[in-house]
Amino acid sequence: MADEEFYRIKRLPPYVFAEVNRLKAKLRAEGMDIIDFGMGNPDMDTPRHIVDKLVETVQRPRTHRYSASKGIPGLRRAQAGYYARRFGVTLDPETEVIATLGSKEGLANLAMAITAPGDVMLVPNPSYPIHPYGFMIAGGTLRHVPALHDGRFDPEEYLRALGRAVMHSVPKPVAVVVSFPSNPTAQVCDVEFYRELIAFAKKHHLWVLSDLAYAEIYFDDNPPPSILQVDGAKDVAVEFTSLSKTYAMPGWRMGFAVGNRRLVDALTRIKSYLDYGAFTPVQVAAAAALNGPQDCVSEIRAIYRHRRDVLIDSMARAGWQIPSPPATMFAWAPVPAPFAEIGSMGFSKILLREAEVAVAPGVGFGEYGEGFVRLGLVENEQRIRQAARGVKKVLANASALVERYRAEEEEVLA
Repeated sequence: MADEEFYRIKRLPPYVFAEVNRLKAKLRAEGMDIIDFGMGNPDMDTPRHIVDKLVETVQRPRTHRYSASKGIPGLRRAQAGYYARRFGVTLDPETEVIATLGSKEGLANLAMAITAPGDVMLVPNPSYPIHPYGFMIAGGTLRHVPALHDGRFDPEEYLRALGRAVMHSVPKPVAVVVSFPSNPTAQVCDVEFYRELIAFAKKHHLWVLSDLAYAEIYFDDNPPPSILQVDGAKDVAVEFTSLSKTYAMPGWRMGFAVGNRRLVDALTRIKSYLDYGAFTPVQVAAAAALNGPQDCVSEIRAIYRHRRDVLIDSMARAGWQIPSPPATMFAWAPVPAPFAEIGSMGFSKILLREAEVAVAPGVGFGEYGEGFVRLGLVENEQRIRQAARGVKKVLANASALVERYRAEEEEVLA
């Protein structure tokens, strides 16, 4: 019994990133200066007016008591106000908005609330890990839908793939997850895709869970839409957002689920058993972020845009052609041809050892992520250029490095 894995732990696959993380820690312990593009952990300071509101509020002893798992009324009103301004969507703060401990917690707990053992869920692949594994932990069964075709998101192909998945799934799927702008692929969609998706969901009696965590990190003149902009979307859809990237507040753990009343109510009920919500001063500060001046959002977006441009240009000069992402804080980069045979994990390990550069292997986001790596825009311009110099040396010695890597792997297996 002591050696037997617990039921839900057994259902989880091996954590692909653990191997890269162990190597990263080992090399740092040996004194290497690792330039880390591996994690999507914003490195910018939270805007001063948000921090000031936290400090002001935390000095009131009454805010130190238990909060409300649904979120304080002022915060829910602030999120409804954001949706009205940004998307032209009207939300009832009492029945259609709930505050979460980041979008990740909201997704995981909603999965727990709506999933019965064996329920089939349609999830994109590659995808952010909580999208499939939240349902797997809850006891559901996953049906992976290829998110990319020829390396890009194609709405028509994706909807056809969804149709095949529904047709060939037994029992009938319960829900579908979408995420645009996408982590890890940085792909975007338009309102027309959402319109077709909502029609598809209603036809097949599916719930739709939309992850809009990167709503404000975009680099062209077309801000990402909300699925709730589609007429009737609230009949079947709930959408998750986060303040982590928008306001550089990752450690504050503040997000939202909005939309369909039944889904919001289910999440509210299950959270009432699990937590008392975020610390009240954090919620008050989050409301100040949403209601206050938005210049900081534009400034944060501009920093990511400049880093993106430096990354794409400097890596191209090094010989690595990376598509320029239209949104998110990530670049989804094909593994250079000389390293294709050893895959994204092998290439990631070589970059770590030889260039002192950490990236996230694409296979960690699902089997269809193989052949790519994800780079986070979480290092400054100087470090990005330094990383490109290391990458250039790796590409110049590709044949020897691949041969050495394969020999080392064979030795380990022996």
